[in-house]
Amino acid sequence: QVEVVESGGGAVQPGGSLTLSCESSLSMADSPCMTWFRQAPGKDREGVAIMVYLTGKPLYRAPVRGRFVLTRDTAKNTLTLQMTGLKPEDTGTYYCATGSSGGSCWEVANYKYWGQGTQVTVSS
Repeated sequence: QVEVVESGGGAVQPGGSLTLSCESSLSMADSPCMTWFRQAPGKDREGVAIMVYLTGKPLYRAPVRGRFVLTRDTAKNTLTLQMTGLKPEDTGTYYCATGSSGGSCWEVANYKYWGQGTQVTVSS
């Protein structure tokens, strides 16, 4: 059974920083994409940052571009999301997903394995 474990959430003031980590028992080589999603209360889950395995280059949703940095450690199957300049609209539960199939890496339905989520709250 594949395990996906997130850590690093918390509460910060606007402008603050947090780092989220995700470790998976599934090899990154077995998933074309490994992605951080977030879900705000009352809203759909949306992709925030994608790590494409073949290129090693991250893709970001426009509102977080320039503020979030996604990196990976393929030896440890770990994905790290460094978040700076946090805004109240970044608040939500952040989920790590892996086990993607051949569809869009931005789509929730494309992923087979999910972590339990970690809460990020940005508030003054």
